[in-house]
Amino acid sequence: MFRKFILLLLLVFFVTCSKDSDNLVEDDLVENSLTDSSSENGNETDSSSEAGNKTNFNRESMLTFWADSLIIPSQIKFEKEMQILDESIIEFAKTTNKESLNSVRLNWLKAYKAWQHIEMFNIGKAEEIYYPFRMNIYPVNSARVENNVSKRIENIENPNDYSCQGFPALDYLLFGLNSDQEELLKKYTTVDPSNDNNNYMNYLLIVSNKMLELTNTVVIDWQTYRNTFIASTENTMTSSINKFTNDFIYYYEKGFRANKIGIPAGVFSGGVLPDRAEAYYKKNVSKELSLEALKAITNFFIGKPFGDNNSETGISFKHYIEFFETKKDGISLAELILKQFDLSKESINKLNDDFTIQLDNNKMDMLITYDIIQKAVVLMKVDMLQAININVDYQDADGD
Repeated sequence: MFRKFILLLLLVFFVTCSKDSDNLVEDDLVENSLTDSSSENGNETDSSSEAGNKTNFNRESMLTFWADSLIIPSQIKFEKEMQILDESIIEFAKTTNKESLNSVRLNWLKAYKAWQHIEMFNIGKAEEIYYPFRMNIYPVNSARVENNVSKRIENIENPNDYSCQGFPALDYLLFGLNSDQEELLKKYTTVDPSNDNNNYMNYLLIVSNKMLELTNTVVIDWQTYRNTFIASTENTMTSSINKFTNDFIYYYEKGFRANKIGIPAGVFSGGVLPDRAEAYYKKNVSKELSLEALKAITNFFIGKPFGDNNSETGISFKHYIEFFETKKDGISLAELILKQFDLSKESINKLNDDFTIQLDNNKMDMLITYDIIQKAVVLMKVDMLQAININVDYQDADGD
């Protein structure tokens, strides 16, 4: 009863916020004329509910574009980068020298940057197999990595091992064992007399192979899940757009804002936590990864397919919001969100390439960056969801 009462209040609010509008939209955004009783008085909502409009946004067209032009191509691109990384690690195991090590390190960063474009896609098989958690939980549990190495653990399916695999585990194995390359190479060439093998190399291969295996699983599943994803056009808590919109905002709020900036800066702990920075052992790419993640977020919001050479855009959140002519303080909500993304980019660019150095020298700039990023959380989690009539399906403890 309480939930129904809240929904009734929201409906009253949506209706009272309605206004006249005769604007037309492009044909590919229009689906059907509605006969809902809320349109009998000739009014249309400015920023609240699809039901208050004479025409309905074509959700199927947006889902099709998301699947065929954004999600699947990005997954395939990342899979290729993972294949290259895995192959270079296999070559490193065959020929262990500085050249092959540097090749692995370079491919690790390329794959890590490509990962930033798909981490937000935690839906379907990815959600089922805990894909993001197995690919990018940081900080890495280095003590458990060492335990797995020494005991030659080969099965890392246990959830307790999620924090000692994926990109953070490779970060530790490639950059954290020793800062001196010669000494690091000894770690990978010294044979364990108990088994006549190199335990570090064995674990490096296991982690890389598991990352590729998980990625292949997700990519293959999209071949069939695509149709299910596109067909789910209804406006319910479990429909594709509603679930993915929540996932998108959750990733921005948690995976991007909190994990990359807020937690290392001590927003939630009262003191800085430099070891919580992404790519902690590589050190000088934490800013680069944050910028890549923000680029991915922005591109998805405006509907720009993966790839720097692609300038065309399709139907995505920007168009969804603009369809309802949603404004805040007289300014387009989509424009406000994109402006906040730009301000966040400017603020991140001012930070040191190595967030651990930034926190040592001037943590205030990190906190300022966090506050700038946070403003878009409110715009999306409150204003945007209200505009497209979607409820939040997750809870947080740190407020909006």
